[in-house]
Amino acid sequence: MKERIAIVTGGGDCPGLNAVIRAVVKAASRRGWESIGFLGGYEGMLEPTQYRSLDYREMDGLRFRGGTVLGTSNRGKFSAKTGHGEVRRVPEQVLQEAYRNFQKLNLRALVCIGGDGSLTIAQQLFETGMPVVGIPKTIDNDLDATIMTFGFETAVSCAVDALDRLHTTAESHNRVMVLEVMGRYAGWIAGFAGIAGGADVILIPEIPFNYDSIVAKIQEREQDGKLFTLVIVAEGARESGGTYVTSDEAGANREARLGGIGHLLADRIQERTGKETRAVVLGHLQRGGSPTAWDRQLCTRFGVSAVECIADGEYGHMVALTPEGVAPVKIVEAIDKIRTVPHDGELVRVGQALGISFGNGL
Repeated sequence: MKERIAIVTGGGDCPGLNAVIRAVVKAASRRGWESIGFLGGYEGMLEPTQYRSLDYREMDGLRFRGGTVLGTSNRGKFSAKTGHGEVRRVPEQVLQEAYRNFQKLNLRALVCIGGDGSLTIAQQLFETGMPVVGIPKTIDNDLDATIMTFGFETAVSCAVDALDRLHTTAESHNRVMVLEVMGRYAGWIAGFAGIAGGADVILIPEIPFNYDSIVAKIQEREQDGKLFTLVIVAEGARESGGTYVTSDEAGANREARLGGIGHLLADRIQERTGKETRAVVLGHLQRGGSPTAWDRQLCTRFGVSAVECIADGEYGHMVALTPEGVAPVKIVEAIDKIRTVPHDGELVRVGQALGISFGNGL
């Protein structure tokens, strides 16, 4: 009987998931291994198991296709993250059921593709005895132990394109335009896109803002003859002393859904400046569509490296982008804490050197 491995995609969807699946399947097939994919995230590992065979000859069209052909879920019995730093143990009977089904299918290893929540589940499955290898996926780029996660660059490119388009309409009408992007606890998307897209104000979760600082920046531009302003804000940004703006309350085993900070900002800015202000929310546009060339190559490298980890028996590890290239690191090192934008890091220093306001008076 041929060796057989399985793949599961967990958490939110992300550009590049299919490119990773393609790379894993093709690299495994070169070793004579078969591949299957569990459907609908980790829930597909429970009775009645749901999976499909993955034929390497059908993988060619996946490198530029968005989403995941396996489906995914960030809810259900496998919820392991319920808030910032809040981790819950998946019920032991659920982990054991998944492990039994893994054994029934005569699998050599499970490749888990996901962010901090999905990789937390992967770590718990590993502790149960399952041979697991992780691949880091999140547009937020907030996983520790890797320089970059796949999907991030595509999300940034989407936000930069939006800023470019908003720039022309803002300048034409002398308006303030506010762009809300994803980023619950980390402002990497807002920071990178804001600098690349010429934002005048960048608001991120790591640096609480105050409206006086934002208004001062708008007035400074007015005095300089620039009668429009671009603001980019991460969904998790909040006013100094305030709380997150949510569109839905937290439910059982899940975080509250963030959203609305962009429209709130626009209303407050218009009240304080008298300038016509509009808000645009990118939302799930950042998650959809074809991955960029950078993400495609990173996905491919991650997928091949994951298969190499299986061949070497390096279980309980996640492939990561390091200064030396792609290499395995322990999953626990990646999920131990969220990687956030440093207050005094290069990203903030570059923005400040260009005169960009981070909403904190600096």
